[in-house]
Amino acid sequence: MGYRQRRFSGPSNRPMLPKPVEVGKEYTVDIKEVSRRGDGVTRIEGFVIFVPSTKPGDHVTIKVTSVGNRFALAEVAKAA
Repeated sequence: MGYRQRRFSGPSNRPMLPKPVEVGKEYTVDIKEVSRRGDGVTRIEGFVIFVPSTKPGDHVTIKVTSVGNRFALAEVAKAA
């Protein structure tokens, strides 16, 4: 396929799927990895959530503060 035959399929071509998390709700999660910025990272149904001030191995209850198209941000509500 030549360069001119390729078409950009940007975000406008993707269907908007419902997110598995909602702003203001709490979830109990395990932090599995660390982001490049040093925030803890967890996933709910494959959806990425960044949680500052956590590290891998932490078992915490988080409260979602914002939800974007590709990831969410949360804060620690309770350390378990």
